[in-house]
Amino acid sequence: MKKLFLMTAIIAVVTVQTYAQQTRDEFSFGLKIGSNYANVYDSQGEKFTADGKFGLAAGVFLSLPLGKFIGIQPEILYSEKGFTGSGAFLGSNYNVTRTTTYIDVPLLFAIKPISFLTILAGPQYSFLIKQNNNFSSSLATVDQQKIFDNDNIRKNVLGLTGGVDINFSSFVIGARAGWDVQNNNGDGTSTTPRYKNAWYQATIGFRFY
Repeated sequence: MKKLFLMTAIIAVVTVQTYAQQTRDEFSFGLKIGSNYANVYDSQGEKFTADGKFGLAAGVFLSLPLGKFIGIQPEILYSEKGFTGSGAFLGSNYNVTRTTTYIDVPLLFAIKPISFLTILAGPQYSFLIKQNNNFSSSLATVDQQKIFDNDNIRKNVLGLTGGVDINFSSFVIGARAGWDVQNNNGDGTSTTPRYKNAWYQATIGFRFY
C-alpha cells in the first residue's frame, strides 16, 4: 500500500511539473477571486488606531512570457480596502468601518525559477470609485456612501505590490502584499484624514491557454 501511494505521488508530481514546464512559456489569461485584508498606515488626524478589515478582490490577469523564466503579468482587479476603528466621543463609544473600492491595475514583472512557482513584483495604479462609511454608537447608526467627483481626494493612487503564484495545472493560488506610495489627500485641502492603504491579498484563479 505504501509503495502504491508513493508511486501515485511521484506520478502526480512528475505530471504537474511536466505540464507546467510545457505551459509556463506560453501566453495565457485567467480569472481570479479572493479577499484583501487591508489597513492604513502613515495616518494623520485620526484620534484612534485603525484596525484591518476584509474585502473582496476579483478580476482578470494576463501572462505574457518573455522566455521560459521571465515574463510580464498585468492584472485588472476590483479591490475593496479600508479599515475599522473605535473610540469615544462625548462619553459615548463608537465604531467606524470605512470601505474604499478601487480598480487596481498592477503591472508585474514575473520570475519563474521553477515550473510551479512564479515570483511577481511591480508598480500598481489604483483608481478610487467609491467609499462607504458606517458609523455606529449607542446614539445612532449612520451609513454613508460617497462617489468622488472632486479633486480634494486623490482618486489616482500609485502603489507597489508583490507576491507569488503557485501554479497547479490550470489552477493558480496567489498571495500578494501591497501598499500605496501616495496618500489619499490629493491637494491637501480635504477634511478627510490623511492615510495610505496597505493590504494582504489571497486569491484562487483559473488559467486559460
